[in-house]
Amino acid sequence: MVSMATQLLTVGKLSTPLESLTHSKQSSNAVLRPSQVWGQQLANGASQYKPVKYRQTDRLLARAEVKDEKRSSQNGSQPSGTSTEERPKLPGEPKKDDVPEKKQERDWRLDEDFKKFMSNPSIESALKLEKKRAEEKLRDIENENTGNFVKKLINSVVRNSLEREKERLDKAEQTFVALDLSKVRSCFGIDTFYANDVRRMGDGGIVIGNLRRPLEEVKPKLEAKLAQACGREVDLWFMEETVDEETKQVCVVQPKAEIDLQLESQRLSTWTGYVSAALLGVTTLGTISVMSGFFLTPDATFDDYVNRVLPLFAGYLGIFGTSEIATRYVASRYGVKLSPTFMIPSNWTGCLGVVNNYESLLPNRKALFDIAATRITSAYVTSLGLAITAFLLDQSWNGGENALYIRPQFFYNNPLLSFVQYVIGPYTDELGNVLPQAVPGLGVPIDPLAFAGLLGIVVTSLNMLPAGRLEGGRIAQAVLGRRIAGRLSFFTTLGLGFGGVTGSILSLVWGFIAAFFRGGEELPAQDEITALGNERKIWAIALAVICFLTLFPNSAGTFPSSFYTPPFFRVDDF
Repeated sequence: MVSMATQLLTVGKLSTPLESLTHSKQSSNAVLRPSQVWGQQLANGASQYKPVKYRQTDRLLARAEVKDEKRSSQNGSQPSGTSTEERPKLPGEPKKDDVPEKKQERDWRLDEDFKKFMSNPSIESALKLEKKRAEEKLRDIENENTGNFVKKLINSVVRNSLEREKERLDKAEQTFVALDLSKVRSCFGIDTFYANDVRRMGDGGIVIGNLRRPLEEVKPKLEAKLAQACGREVDLWFMEETVDEETKQVCVVQPKAEIDLQLESQRLSTWTGYVSAALLGVTTLGTISVMSGFFLTPDATFDDYVNRVLPLFAGYLGIFGTSEIATRYVASRYGVKLSPTFMIPSNWTGCLGVVNNYESLLPNRKALFDIAATRITSAYVTSLGLAITAFLLDQSWNGGENALYIRPQFFYNNPLLSFVQYVIGPYTDELGNVLPQAVPGLGVPIDPLAFAGLLGIVVTSLNMLPAGRLEGGRIAQAVLGRRIAGRLSFFTTLGLGFGGVTGSILSLVWGFIAAFFRGGEELPAQDEITALGNERKIWAIALAVICFLTLFPNSAGTFPSSFYTPPFFRVDDF
């Protein structure tokens, strides 16, 4: 039963002065107990209750009520001023039955299914939780009594929607059922993978133990046993981790239907994905056109513009097309599905390369390495071959009829493009004299196809940086492992950000892309135990060296130093 002071505040505010609530023989700060206040006001007559507001009175009554409840809870008795008998109803006070009880909202944090989901997130527990919420909403609608026609119509529509949702959840609940860990453990043995412990992980489990046979023999045998014991197909991952100089091997077992659902939710091979890839290709053509305009003579016509833009764009397409064909061929050999390829437009280099996602599981670390390394290697070879071929065809070294004039400002304070300067030659010699092949006021002439090849080397080196899900990050994850690759990715992204802050816009933009668009890690390969081998490690080192030599800043870059050669193409009167 509520205390008297609370009921007084419910009916109305006291109309008597504040002094009437205090003892005449005590100080003005002494407060009557709620029962004494009730008796005094009842003696004055219930008609004196008027809705007059006394804020100080409310505070005093609230404090007195809290103290009274604390005292009664300590003594194990009822608060003073309360009684098991019902008090007389005040005039104007609504009946108890007339006051609608406010429904208390459910605290889902105390729900057992919610606790289960938070402790072990899985599709099964998520479905149960959503089903319970739908059922509670249905009960609320059924218990709601209203004579409003519009409200009834809205409730009917909501009820039908909730019933359909509940039916879908029932069907999904029959599909996504957690694996029985006892059945899972029974499939492991000394002839495949010896299990020391089995723990719940999502709707599947994680088996801690060690391999007893080569993984090529163990994996298909375990998949067949588990599918028969659990009544559905499963996906397996074999991984190992070294803790305190002790290497532990684990096998992760998950229902195949759930993994397929996760991959399907991230799939980009849809009509919207292909349209986006086409739009980015058109945008890249536009950025290449804009970038090409920086290297034309002032009196260039529209035909001159087209004759320079198209070869440059064709060179990019040749580089990326060759690497794309080689990458998809290697991926098909491993049974890995790739998403559409997206070009990254840039006003600085015309294009910053291409990216795509894996839309199926990787069988092993070799697949992760080979797919990424094939793209980088084919792009390097095609870019270098295109540049050399274009230079050989232009025997006069003047860029031909449709030459692009590379200005010194193009390399100014930009470490990522400084390598191009060494390939196309300096603008002036050590004495400051303009070289014969350079044009004063314009720059060094270069064939568009040769320039596309040189920029292709730079752009490929950007993708070779060990950050996130760039090709270099995938190679690092395959060679060094997920933990070391994650740390290397962090420091690489940090270095790009530092380079951008100190002057290189390209470093800043690429660091932003690597951190926010290509950040994170790839899903673990199903075989994380089998080593790559020395050949692939040497291959990775060679690619890393090329990337380092291409992007390492010289004195024309962001970080000038007396240890580097002087920037020949930088003259004050240019």
